[in-house]
Amino acid sequence: MKIFLDYMRSFFAKIIAYCSFVVLGLISLLPFCVLYLISDGLYFIVYIVFAYRRKIVHENLTTSFPDKSKIEIKEIEQDFYHWFCDYIVETIKLISINRKEIKRRMVFKGTDIIDKFVNEGKSCGVMLGHYCNWEWITTLPLSIKAHGICAELYHPIENSDFNRLFLYIRQRFGSICIPMQETLRHLVRYQQENRPMIIGYIADQKPNWRNIYFWTTFLNHDTPVFTGSERIIKQCHQAFFYGDVRRIRRGYYECDFKLIEPYPENTPDFKLTEFYMKELEAAIKREPAFWLWTHDRWSRTKEEFDIRFYTKDGKIFEKVTEAEYAKMKGWKNYWHH
Repeated sequence: MKIFLDYMRSFFAKIIAYCSFVVLGLISLLPFCVLYLISDGLYFIVYIVFAYRRKIVHENLTTSFPDKSKIEIKEIEQDFYHWFCDYIVETIKLISINRKEIKRRMVFKGTDIIDKFVNEGKSCGVMLGHYCNWEWITTLPLSIKAHGICAELYHPIENSDFNRLFLYIRQRFGSICIPMQETLRHLVRYQQENRPMIIGYIADQKPNWRNIYFWTTFLNHDTPVFTGSERIIKQCHQAFFYGDVRRIRRGYYECDFKLIEPYPENTPDFKLTEFYMKELEAAIKREPAFWLWTHDRWSRTKEEFDIRFYTKDGKIFEKVTEAEYAKMKGWKNYWHH
């Protein structure tokens, strides 16, 4: 009976997934002017009706910009949700948009330097944030003249059917998606085959407790930073770039590749990461509404880390469990992580 129920559950999940693909595909055929009308309707549903993560967004904005007034914070909050809904329909549009249209709307600068490195057989690592429409960055192969492999790291979606949809969207214009847990295996293979890469690292996510090796001040917070990208860039001898993305106007973006360090192998630990975080912070301060404020980015604090963990021989060990820490803090449970 359990096997039958599991089969039926899987069957109906596939039906729902494929119906969703058809609907999203049909929506993607709509012109941008209609898609942005849909986005305006989504704004009302997401921001007004369901108040999706509004508490987290408001807290993140308030603590990141303590000098801004309540009116300014409210304006940024509303602008963020307008952009967030635009991001959704723009990502759906990737299902069917043609090459000429996306090249007109997603412009890359500094690709001549990347082409030079790739033609010389050297790979390039580009660090970016969840800023502006990062999904459109996957169209980079359309703007690269050199014969390099454009790739990005990603976390596979648990639902395999929806994972296939996102892979189709992200790989439609020639980019390759590499599962995070298989990164080094793929990069080593391409190196051995003498196939230079241009690989994007979105590195502003919250690291797991046992992967916290570096803290920096970011948007008025003591922030743990994901350092795996820097480690891979140095180990694989990739020229280090920062991707400075701007929203020119609704439906138009620009990404400027800034060469930071052509030979980063011998740079001090975390220097590249710290530079990246400073550049990203400057971009967010320039146009705050276009960063992904819905994530609970600062739930892991330095105070808790120092109490619960210690570092020995380059590895992180736990000394106080979640339950013990919750008891120390007087919490009923450890719900907030």
